[in-house]
Order: sequence, then C-alpha cells, then structure tokens
Amino acid sequence: MGGARDLWVFAYGSLMWRPGFEAEETHHARLDGWRRSFCIYSRFHRGSPKRPGLVLGLDRGGVCEGIAFKVGAGSARETLRYLREREQVGSVYREALVPVTLLSGDHAEVLALAFLVERAHPSYAGRLSLAQQAHFVRGGLGRSGNNIDYLASTLAHLNQLGIRERELERLQAMVGTLAARGPGDRHTRASAAAMVRVFGRQRAVAPPLDAQHAHRFAFRTILTREED
Repeated sequence: MGGARDLWVFAYGSLMWRPGFEAEETHHARLDGWRRSFCIYSRFHRGSPKRPGLVLGLDRGGVCEGIAFKVGAGSARETLRYLREREQVGSVYREALVPVTLLSGDHAEVLALAFLVERAHPSYAGRLSLAQQAHFVRGGLGRSGNNIDYLASTLAHLNQLGIRERELERLQAMVGTLAARGPGDRHTRASAAAMVRVFGRQRAVAPPLDAQHAHRFAFRTILTREED
C-alpha cells in the first residue's frame, strides 16, 4: 500500500489486555489532558439494552497512563478497520490523534489514535458516584462478558504496569471482595457470574439509544488517507 504509515494506538481499558491485533512495539505511555473514567453506558460489550453496564472512556481533564502499541504500516489499515468495528458499535467515541509520551527510553512523543468519549452522546454517563457505578457494574453482562471481570481485568493490568487508580480500586472494593481477587480464578469467575444473576434483575436506568443516535455520531472518525 503506497503512502502507508505506522499506526500508534493508545490503550487504556480492555485494549491493554485484549488488543486483538499484532503490534511491533509496546510501551508504557502517558496521555495528558484526559482521564480514564467509567463514564459510558454499555449496551453491547458489557451490558444489554435492557440492563446496561458501564465501560471506560477517556474523559476531559487529568492524566491517563496506559499502553501505546505501534502497528506496522502494512497492518495499519486492517487494524484501524478492526478497531472501528470493535469500539464504535454505538459511535460513542470520537477518534483523535493525540500526543502520547512513551515512558521508556528517551521519553519520545508520538501521535497515537485514541478513542475519546463523545459527551453529547446518549451513552455518555458523566461523572457517576461510586455507588451508582457499582450498581451498573454488578449486574452488567454483554457479548464480551460480564462487567465485573472487565473491572477486575483492567485493574490487574494496571497493577502490572505499576499504575495506581485509587478511584477504580475503591469501586472494586464497593462492587465486592470477589472482584478484588482478580480475573482468571475459577472461583472468582463463578462468584462474578452469580453476582451478575442477582444484580442483573435490578433495574439500571440509562438514556434511550436508537439507530438515529448511532447515525448522528458515526462521522466522528479520524480522516485517513488511504492510497493503493
């Protein structure tokens, strides 16, 4: 593909521990001006239209540490297509190329693709209290699994990077001690599934979402030049 360039991707949630694409390089990285937040109602991956869950988004203000993946030019287009199919199910994210600092070597700065939350979207939850977040997380179950595992897996991988997210740790404690054991353990998975069955029966209210909303926000993707 003539004119192809490498693609950097900034991961701050499930992309850290389940990227789904091949990367030539992986770096601990920092994005300034944006924070990791459980601010998106999930009706697909970690919830359903009848019983939404919550997933992470990059919201304005603060600093976020995560992982920067470097994808080779030959795989850039395919990776971008995959990411859009995975992340833009409801068009809740605004794609942007943002300056990210690699926290290794000479601390180089790269422009990386990041999925920033679109605050005008009906799936934007805003800054919910920890009690409200816990209520959504306890009962959320979607095509990618339950919401409790999503929280536990995110925190486990942040810990591996040496990143402390005290608000997420408090949320984990509020959701229940079983979530604090971390993902992967057989008893933890069984306990999480049991909790979802119980709390999934409790009502969790989120603004309605229809096809018009997805169409309205679908244009908020980065402009890419593809030359064959």
